[in-house]
Amino acid sequence: MTWAVTDLNIATEAKFRALAESGYRVEVLCLKGAQRKGPTYYGLWVMRAVSEDGDEKRLVTARTRTTYNDIKIREFKTITGVVSFLAGLGLSCATIPLHEGKHAWHKLESIDFSAADDPPQ
Repeated sequence: MTWAVTDLNIATEAKFRALAESGYRVEVLCLKGAQRKGPTYYGLWVMRAVSEDGDEKRLVTARTRTTYNDIKIREFKTITGVVSFLAGLGLSCATIPLHEGKHAWHKLESIDFSAADDPPQ
């Protein structure tokens, strides 16, 4: 039996971005609690995109491993890495869970800046 990549519950960065733009929510899951080391927080986070009807895709690396050509779930080891990725998706803010097992949801939304009040002068 051969499976197409679309049959799997995974997405590379380009596909993940397209899913977020099409309305999927982005979930950030903390697998290892954040620890501060100097000015940076380290931990372990993964992401998945989830549709309204429950279809989910885990973010994977675009590169294959040299052994067995395994698919590898993309892991983020710093809060800076998580924020950079979310900003690259087009999100205007980021919520990062700091404790193991916790998660946070994000969704791209169109913002009408013309309706916003002018900033005070």
